[in-house]
Parts: sequence; structure tokens; C-alpha cells
Amino acid sequence: MQIMLNIAMLAIGFVLLVQSANFFVAASVGIARFLKIPPLIISLTVVAMGTSAPELVISVSAALSGSSNLAIANAAGSNLFNLLFIVGFCVMLHPISIKMANISRDYWVSVAATIVLLLLVIIFAGSAIPRFGGRLFIAGFFVYMFFVVKGALRSRANGGGEEREDGTKQRSLWQNIAIAIISVAVIVFSGKLTVSSAINIAEILGVSERVIGLTIVSIGTSLPELVTTLIACRKKEGEFALGLIIGSSIFNIMLVLGLAGAIMPLSVGDGVIFDVAVLTLGTLMFFVYAKSGQKLVRTEGLLMVFTYLVYMGFVVFQ
Repeated sequence: MQIMLNIAMLAIGFVLLVQSANFFVAASVGIARFLKIPPLIISLTVVAMGTSAPELVISVSAALSGSSNLAIANAAGSNLFNLLFIVGFCVMLHPISIKMANISRDYWVSVAATIVLLLLVIIFAGSAIPRFGGRLFIAGFFVYMFFVVKGALRSRANGGGEEREDGTKQRSLWQNIAIAIISVAVIVFSGKLTVSSAINIAEILGVSERVIGLTIVSIGTSLPELVTTLIACRKKEGEFALGLIIGSSIFNIMLVLGLAGAIMPLSVGDGVIFDVAVLTLGTLMFFVYAKSGQKLVRTEGLLMVFTYLVYMGFVVFQ
């Protein structure tokens, strides 16, 4: 009876997370378009931040609850799901053409952040990453955002902004701001509900927080990225979709884990090094495929999805 109640609360938390994140993304894009910010910058910043809001709230809530294993598993699991499953699945449906010059800086930032995380979990294996690790990620995040915003302002000054009508009634700036604020409040509430339910389920079933974080929680919090990326790929906006995934990966490590790690040292439990190592390989796999012919094709998408499913099978049945 208790487990059914927690499963129901977990499902409610996920639904609220996804819906509120969707509203937040729409409102954020509306604000960005009002300010005439280019589409790629929108996907790398406001949309990536909006779709990563569930991960942020869950990881910070987990750190505050003393469950730092769940925090790091959620961030790593979400990035793996985003890079391998979501991109791979979208490519299987619609091959994506890539101009690496447009995403090169942001991609290599995500690679650097992943490698730094790998080094930290190796160095502090069996103990915990001190708070300075979280502060390091936060500092790096603000440096990265400085260059992103600088580029956006330069593009805006050069007339790089783009109005993109979708046939729907456009909300005013203040309406979008109000929706964004309300959405954030709902995200915070549903994130806390999801974390508490996931921890309770793990305790009842005797499953580790790492497994729960890598499976149920990471996939559930990545639903906004999945929906948004599928829509973008269907509209043949592959660059926008890749910008969203790369931006989310940067946010998940540098901001999500950064804030969680600054609040409480992140425990490096069993399996964490393996998870982050797979994440590093998955991130590099994305580059190898993207660099070959400047296009992601269906065969490569199939291999990405297969790699993710093999990894998940190992995590669940080990």
C-alpha cells in the first residue's frame, strides 16, 4: 500500500515537472524572442535552462536531504539519456545536418566539464567531492555564460535576432514573465515531491539511490528535453535540437551539480566512476559521429540508442 502511494506521488511529481517545465520553456522563449535573441542562443540558454530545471531542483533537494548519491546519479543519468537516447532516437527518425562551427565552443565546454567531473570522482573515490568542486563548476558556468551572453548581444547588434511565428497568439513580455515565475514555483514543489517519493521507493525496494537516480529519476526529469527535441527534429531544426541537448548537458554538470556540491559534499559511492566514465565516452562518441560528414545518420542514431540500452541493462541487472 505504501509503495503504491509513493509510486502515485512520483507519477504526479513527474507530470507536474514536465508540464511546468514546458510552460517555463515557452515563456522563456517568448521573453528571448521579445529581446530578439537568435534561436541557437535561445536553445543553448533559456530552453536548456528550462528543460534542466527539474534536474536542478531534484539534485539540490537531494543534497539538502543528505542524498548526494541521488544528485550525482540524476545529473549523469540525465546527460547520458540526453546525449545517447534522445539524440539517437531523433536521428533514427530524422537525420540531422550539423555545422560544427556553430556548436563547437559549447560542445567542447560540455566535454571539459565532463572530464573535470571524471577526474574529481576518480580522485575522491570512496569519499566525497569537497565543496570546492561545486564552487569550481559554478565559477566555470558563469564564465561560460559571460561568453554566451556576449555573443548574443553581438549577434543582436548585428541584426542576428529572428522572429519565428508559429501561428499562435503571442503573449506580452509581462505575461511571459508571470508564467515563468509561476512555472518555477510549481517546478520547485514537484521536484521536492519527486525526490521524497523516489527515496521512499528505493528504501522500500532495497534499491540503491544510484540506480533510482540513473533510471526512474533521470529519465523522468529528461522528458522535457525529449519532447522539445522531438518537436525540433520533426520541424527539421536539428541545430536548435543539438543546442538544447548540449546546453542541458552543460547546465546539468556545471550548474546542477555545482549548486548541489556547493551545498553538500557529493558522495562518490560504488559505480559512480563507471557512470561518469560512460558519460565521458558517450560525449566523445557524439563528436566522432557529428564530425563525420557533418551529419548524424540513422545508423549512428541506432548505435547511440543501443549503447544507452546496454548501459542501462548493466546498471539494473548488475
